Amino acid sequence: MYVIVEIQGQQFKAEEGKKLFVHHIKDVEAGQAVEFEKVLLVDNGKITVGAPTVEGAKVVAEVTCPLVKGDKVLVFHKRRRKGYRKLNGHREQFTEILIKQVVA
Repeated sequence: MYVIVEIQGQQFKAEEGKKLFVHHIKDVEAGQAVEFEKVLLVDNGKITVGAPTVEGAKVVAEVTCPLVKGDKVLVFHKRRRKGYRKLNGHREQFTEILIKQVVA
C-alpha cells in the first residue's frame, strides 16, 4: 500500500517504513511526530484519487533529523570576451522523516 502525499508543496510517494527528505520544516525536533493530511492518491489494491484530496486519509511520520544539508550546487555565470565571471553556490536544507503509519 502506498499513497501520494503533498508535503511543503512537493508530492512524494509514501509507504510505511520509508525515509523521505523533504524541504526544511521549521520548529520540529528529532523524534517528534508530524501528520500530513494532503493525501492526493491511495493505492491499497484499489486506486482512489482525491478531488483534490482523499477524505479521512493521512500520513503519520517521525522526524529523524530536523536539519540535513544537501549537496552543494555551484552556479557559474560567464560572458565571453568581456572579463565577466561570477561563481555562486548554495546548499539546500532538508528535514529527514520516517513514515510510521499510513491511514486510509
